[in-house]
Amino acid sequence: MFVILTYDVGEKRVNRVRKTLKKYLTWTQNSVFEGQITEAKLHKCLAEVNKSLDKNDDSLYVYMVGNIHNINKQVVGKEKNYDELFL
Repeated sequence: MFVILTYDVGEKRVNRVRKTLKKYLTWTQNSVFEGQITEAKLHKCLAEVNKSLDKNDDSLYVYMVGNIHNINKQVVGKEKNYDELFL
């Protein structure tokens, strides 16, 4: 399945959440990840992220698309892929 994941977490936790998500998905913009992932890996990813979240202050949105051909992505301006910034 294809997933778009967005998050809004406290400053103290943002780096931990980002590092966890980078293991599973592509970092496309600040607080946004996307990519192909199996259901099992998504559950594992969310379980890891869940350990870093403060349920009273943080939020995580997961948009799951069963068929990637149903997505029409349009980028206005420069398309970013933060994963390419790191070796």
